[in-house]
Amino acid sequence: MLHHIELYVSDLKKTRAFWSWLLQELKYELYQEWEMGFSYKRDHFYIVFVQTEDRFMDVPYHRCRVGLNHLAFHAESKEHVEHLTMMLEEKGTGILYRDRHPYAGGEGYYALFFEDPDRIKVEITAPPEQIKTP
Repeated sequence: MLHHIELYVSDLKKTRAFWSWLLQELKYELYQEWEMGFSYKRDHFYIVFVQTEDRFMDVPYHRCRVGLNHLAFHAESKEHVEHLTMMLEEKGTGILYRDRHPYAGGEGYYALFFEDPDRIKVEITAPPEQIKTP
């Protein structure tokens, strides 16, 4: 099991607005906060967001470079995936692979894919026992 993940972000205020509601929807609780960052925790795992220093902002994040490709989370159910999809759309967040949603992950996989403010891809997947591919 992972202990924690720490992500450096380009705009802490935008990141906090985006991730706070999402992580609360996924049953994470605010764990730590300080001037340059914050974290959310669920069980024994936590995710940390830290403001990137200006001197390191010259190369923007891209998931196809070496490093993190995406973060994947469990949803409670297929209905939870659809609820989050609706909430993201209301907030103006584009859904990735819209033409294949919610089966973009392939047969037997029911998931939502989108990007955070820094274009880090996020995946939220329903429990496998609830999935029937059309």
